[in-house]
Amino acid sequence: MTNKKILLLSVSAGAGHTRAAEAIRCCAAVPGSGVTAIHLDVMDFVTPLLRNIYTDFHISLVSRAPTLWGYLYQVTNRAQPDGVLQRTRRWLERQNARRLLKAITTVKPDAIICTHFLPAEILSGLTASGDLACPVWVQVTDFDLHRMWVHEHMAGYFAANDEVAFRMRGQGIASDAIHVVGIPIMPVFAQPLARSTCAREFGLDPCKATLLLMGGGAGLGSLEKIAQRLLAANLDFQLIVLAGNNGAALAALRQLALRHPGRLWAQGHTKQVERLMACSDVVITKPGGLTTAECLALGLPMIINAPIPGQEERNADFLLEQGVALKATDGVTLEYRVRHLLAHPEKLTDMRGKAWALGLPHAAQDVLDIVLDKLMDQGNRDALL
Repeated sequence: MTNKKILLLSVSAGAGHTRAAEAIRCCAAVPGSGVTAIHLDVMDFVTPLLRNIYTDFHISLVSRAPTLWGYLYQVTNRAQPDGVLQRTRRWLERQNARRLLKAITTVKPDAIICTHFLPAEILSGLTASGDLACPVWVQVTDFDLHRMWVHEHMAGYFAANDEVAFRMRGQGIASDAIHVVGIPIMPVFAQPLARSTCAREFGLDPCKATLLLMGGGAGLGSLEKIAQRLLAANLDFQLIVLAGNNGAALAALRQLALRHPGRLWAQGHTKQVERLMACSDVVITKPGGLTTAECLALGLPMIINAPIPGQEERNADFLLEQGVALKATDGVTLEYRVRHLLAHPEKLTDMRGKAWALGLPHAAQDVLDIVLDKLMDQGNRDALL
């Protein structure tokens, strides 16, 4: 097959959509793959108005008014796609994304993969009008399906699990256009990682129970307060806390670590999340689609931090139903969950096995392979005409 150009379109409204696109791009970057993958953030090609709605306003709403966000999530999920408000919204999106269309014309991709509903929604109309000839694919990045992900004229859909695929069929998507692959995560999560080796790299004791705390928790307080409460529980474990780009939280955590030598490891932004996960017995996290997919790929049980209404609650429901996670709604409940799991190692073993069974670490490669296979089939058909 001649070299193919794949365009990946994400939206930087939270890191998950971007990470999913990057995972697919990394699979395509293997030498000799015959694929050129280009990843664009749609927010770099829209007007400030649309950028503010999908980034600043969205993040502010989720963090400051989660209940209102949950209400809007439900309302937009029930909205009729041919209603006046929805048609007006789509028209405004197209008007504010003209630079994106120019960028696509410049790239001239053989296929487009969207890891956010916004570019899929914009490109659906162009495909219908014949202004866009290449196939457009959609990768859903949660264990849930919101109505805004579903659009006509898409070449195919990638689902996180069988339930999402079932819901896609219920929304009228043809069965042969749906592929259950999981949620794309970086290829490194498919590699075997030895706990003892990873633990030595970070100065951790590989034989001691290890908790990994990721991100802030609405309803649970700051990372420092969560860590402080857990360390005060006087239990035998070591704690890793990822503060990301939150410099103030990292500084506070490092001060706390001085008071608990050998028990707390505070990390800022890291590109070695998979190695820290490999050191851990339990991860305490918000239930984002990408993070939880990474945990499942490594067979890592979870304690879910007070999920916000909307897709996080739906993700949490799936993980709880599958027996791979527990849920904490406040600090007291979190401490109880940790105490319970450490006192019942057989429960952790059961959760780990179930997580392994659900993990789909090759999702990104599977997405790429399916898109390329379809391009090859189309090329063969064209050659016969």
